[in-house]
Amino acid sequence: MSEHNRYIVVFKKNITKEQIDKFADEVDNNGGKVTNRYDSVLNGFAAHLPDSYFQNLQEDDAIDYIGAYCPLHPLITY
Repeated sequence: MSEHNRYIVVFKKNITKEQIDKFADEVDNNGGKVTNRYDSVLNGFAAHLPDSYFQNLQEDDAIDYIGAYCPLHPLITY
């Protein structure tokens, strides 16, 4: 899967870990792949999302926001 369809999905604060687990399973069942979980930092996960499933998530009331995943690399200068 390409980087262009990788997103961070953040759920509203009232959404439980069990509910997020169900969303993660749905991602996997719809051709996507959850790559990271952010249970302690954010209420959500990073995932590769097919365009069709991305549209479904955007319309779900449980979602706070979805942002494009942008990997950060440390810059070391001497």
